[in-house]
Amino acid sequence: MVSATVARNIAGIFGNVISLFLFLSPIPTFITIYKMKKVEEYKADPYLATVLNCALWVFYGLPIVHPDSLLVITINVTGLAIELFYLSVFFYFSPTQRKVKVGIWLIGEMVFVGIVATCTLLLFHTHNQRSTFVGIICVIFISIMYIAPLTIMSKVIKTKSVKYMPFSLSLANFLNGVIWVIYALIKFDLFILIGNGLGTISGVVQLILYACYYKTTPKDEEEDNLSKANLQLSGNEEHAKRVSA
Repeated sequence: MVSATVARNIAGIFGNVISLFLFLSPIPTFITIYKMKKVEEYKADPYLATVLNCALWVFYGLPIVHPDSLLVITINVTGLAIELFYLSVFFYFSPTQRKVKVGIWLIGEMVFVGIVATCTLLLFHTHNQRSTFVGIICVIFISIMYIAPLTIMSKVIKTKSVKYMPFSLSLANFLNGVIWVIYALIKFDLFILIGNGLGTISGVVQLILYACYYKTTPKDEEEDNLSKANLQLSGNEEHAKRVSA
């Protein structure tokens, strides 16, 4: 019989794989930016938000805060590296004004994470206290990030078209939430459970909307805009994602 530890590790490995797919989903966006040599109307906001989200979850998973969370660290360190790469590309091809904005936000995020780390280590002296403090902050930020997909869902309902909500990303978002919920339940972790419970609900709603409006989506529009949909959605929805484990 498989032990709880082994089952949890298996769930975490699957979660890492699915989360990695979601982290890599914006690649078409940056291929387009590279080819155009400019960022045009693309925004850095989703990537800046994900950098902060990943940094907080990496700190949450450290042994000094929440022991036995190696798989939480691995995926969020990986995600952090990927998001910083995206931002470096965005920064390189941005006009000066937008470069300044991205730089200021990154500095602000580093300062914020530093303040959280300092407060955690100086004010709290047990794993339970530290994981509770950092976990609450992580859940607050991931909850805010899950507001982003609501705009896409609203657009689907208004237009009765799923052209801006690719099925593969919606399914991956749902599976990512489910696998990390399982991970959190095997060795109960309230904060990972809440963050990914929201992700699971978001994924379910997206799949329901897809089932409701797939037939009403004009086929020519769906084909013509599939690439555009992936570019737009990957930079907004899947970073809420995503990624909270």
